[in-house]
Amino acid sequence: MAEAHQAVAFQFTVTPDGIDLRMSHEALKQIYLSGVHSWKKKFIRFKNGIITGVYPASPSSWLIVVVGVMSTMYAKIDPSLGIIAKINRTLDTTGCMSNQTQNIVSGILFGTGLWVALIVTMRYSLKMLLSYHGWMFAEHGKLSAGTRVWMALVKLFSGRKPMLYSFQTSLPRLPVPAVKDTVNRYLESVRPLMDDGEFRRMEGLAKDFAFNLGPRLQWYLKLKSWWATNYVSDWWEEYVYLRGRGPIMVNSNYFAMDFLYLSPTTLQAARAGNVIHAILLYRKKLDRQEIKPILLMGSTVPLCSAQWERMFNTSRIPGEESDTLQHVKDSKHIVVYHKGRYFKVWLYHDGRLLKPREIEQQMQRILDDDSEPQTGEKKLAALTAGDRVPWARARQAYFSHGKNKQSLDAVEKAAFFVTLDDIEQGYRKEDPVRSLDAYAKSLIHGRCYDRWFDKTFTLIVFKNGRMGLNAEHSWADAPIVGHLWENVMATEYLELGYSEDGHCKGDTNQNIPIPTKLQWEIPEECQEVIERSLSTAIALADDVDFHSFFFDAFGKGLIKKAKTSPDGFVQLALQLAHYRDMGKFSLTYEASMTRLFREGRTETVRSCTVESCNFVRTMEDPTESNENKLKLFQLAAAKHQHLYRLAMTGAGIDRHLFCLYVVSKYLAVDSPFLKEVLSEPWRLSTSQTPQQHIDLKKNPEMLSCGGGFGPVADDGYGVSYIILDEDSIHFHVSSKISCSDTFENGPLQPVDSTATFHLESHMHGQVKMTSEGYCDCFANGDFCKNCNCDNCCNNQLHETERLTAIKACLERNPEAFLPKIGKRKLGEIKHHHNKGCNCKRSGCLENYCECFEVIHKGEE
Repeated sequence: MAEAHQAVAFQFTVTPDGIDLRMSHEALKQIYLSGVHSWKKKFIRFKNGIITGVYPASPSSWLIVVVGVMSTMYAKIDPSLGIIAKINRTLDTTGCMSNQTQNIVSGILFGTGLWVALIVTMRYSLKMLLSYHGWMFAEHGKLSAGTRVWMALVKLFSGRKPMLYSFQTSLPRLPVPAVKDTVNRYLESVRPLMDDGEFRRMEGLAKDFAFNLGPRLQWYLKLKSWWATNYVSDWWEEYVYLRGRGPIMVNSNYFAMDFLYLSPTTLQAARAGNVIHAILLYRKKLDRQEIKPILLMGSTVPLCSAQWERMFNTSRIPGEESDTLQHVKDSKHIVVYHKGRYFKVWLYHDGRLLKPREIEQQMQRILDDDSEPQTGEKKLAALTAGDRVPWARARQAYFSHGKNKQSLDAVEKAAFFVTLDDIEQGYRKEDPVRSLDAYAKSLIHGRCYDRWFDKTFTLIVFKNGRMGLNAEHSWADAPIVGHLWENVMATEYLELGYSEDGHCKGDTNQNIPIPTKLQWEIPEECQEVIERSLSTAIALADDVDFHSFFFDAFGKGLIKKAKTSPDGFVQLALQLAHYRDMGKFSLTYEASMTRLFREGRTETVRSCTVESCNFVRTMEDPTESNENKLKLFQLAAAKHQHLYRLAMTGAGIDRHLFCLYVVSKYLAVDSPFLKEVLSEPWRLSTSQTPQQHIDLKKNPEMLSCGGGFGPVADDGYGVSYIILDEDSIHFHVSSKISCSDTFENGPLQPVDSTATFHLESHMHGQVKMTSEGYCDCFANGDFCKNCNCDNCCNNQLHETERLTAIKACLERNPEAFLPKIGKRKLGEIKHHHNKGCNCKRSGCLENYCECFEVIHKGEE
């Protein structure tokens, strides 16, 4: 075979005349080009290491400092205050340099030392400046003079043209909060979830911990914070992710979706070709540190970039007690799964990256391959979907030598994993609900054996050209994968493009060796382990109820006009929806980030607060006025925003308590308080996917669905959402079918629960209109119940239609849903008839006036 011949550089045979050596010049050429490519990458890494190592200075600044020192020396000025003279005397003792040489060397040494001192000073100054987080608690849109000065200083010490890892050594360490502060915040967070008796018991446990065991554990934690770069991240990665022995499919892995409406091509191989090439271009930028660091506060405050380091060439390796992450510096191939077969595809040819059309050609070769899977090969990846211990034992027993080891190495050391799925998925206009739900379930678990769940991410390309991503969670958090995914989609659609017939642009290349089929020898004992893992995974997958839906009644545009945080608004809507669904409040997890600190990952925002519960109860009370609802909403939103800021600045609750718990286990001491805190279930787990790269104002057709994850608790919900453009939000809601509380009630519908709350009642730009044509229930902001309406849509079964009608009314008249009698503005004392009454002479003082009683009640 041609590919087998190209795989070796030379062959030899022994003849009567001696050894006959036959060389393959093409193979030697590929070996030479491969070596050149490797050395080029090593040089780039070395160069970038120097540039990053001296940041916020630059290598060229060394020359400026040294030349400046030498110039002052020749001008008979000593800038060193005698240090250069001391260096001179020391060099003079060697007796191997002339006076002139000694002067030059002394000047260079002093200049280098001065340059290093300036770097250290700038870096330390920047770290001190970045340790200030007061700017985050300032009123939105208003910067004090002190904050402006601080921003100017940060930019001054930040240097020019930072690379991806330039700020790493300048980022502050994550601070350890005081035990009493954390305990007090915890008690405040659980107050609305406990009755008086339960709370008094928990308060006793908490105070006992804060005064007795807590300070002892805190001492060890502070010691770690001084020694380690981050006192949380390594333990979080190990104990929360890598030591989990259950399946990571659904329970840990998450997914990202394709464009919602846009389908760049229907050709599966072409879509794979462009997307794989776009991913490799991203990896190239990552290797060269050309990806710009994420900056907040008007491109001023940097976020930690450490999580990018293991994005590619990384795999999770199973162990009996704990998994590990295996990362290799470089990988020149990917592994592709299609119809039960595994193929190794090289990414370089002639010392260069394969072009999109060439990758499409390789994908098409795999699609055209009609060979059957080897024995045990088809469902092999089910090992990565089931429990970790059987997979670890099977790996040691059956994949530690021979063909299986070589093939498994190819998978685990691949740049990433690709699945060419043989089914069609994606949004279908004729069946939007079921198509998105099926699409989400396919991405999060598929058939349970056609995604390699241990790889950092699996690219999934469906038969109809739609695609998605399944990502392993331990190595990085969702915003990192989101940054990759948005960049890839933007590169594919805006830069690479497709020809008119749907193929990638460019020409094919028949000289590229065909993909290599991986070889396996899987014994019956291993096949039995695979089947058991598959049964576990299928049971888990079949139990997942997933609902993915697009909400376009309003978006962040309307929310921001109300001077409210969009995230806070959605979180309060979720609290209201969850209460209506379950009839009670639950401990709520919202993921925040701590990447303002070095190697920071996440922190928990406990979204269920006293303020949010008060707001929800008021919303459910038909006797409450809109004004009071609005007031409590604003208090709850402000509280949520404050908690989010505390979490981002290292003053959260849960990571601190988690680390104290780990210390207690190392010390073999028992804490009833910590044990109870860490055993509390998160029945509502939420996360927002940030929109980072795609500009929907310029390219509205590039609307994406974001991504989602499985439920954290068996009797709870997992809710992911992405706040897209001005008028849309996409939700992914997951739960367990086996739980009657979450399944019988139907999927949680978050945003529509805000339908009875009139956000526009305090907005400007109002236009006059009446709400004629609607019943009193609708006009009052309530669902129809026991009224005279027939066949109307003012009920929970027609949420979309109802919200569309509300939006249309409010666009024409922001006061359309105000009560007839009320106060026009918050804080106003007197009541008014908002829609106008007929009492022109009596001043609403006669009994026949419909607002007489209300006005007098308001004045009492």
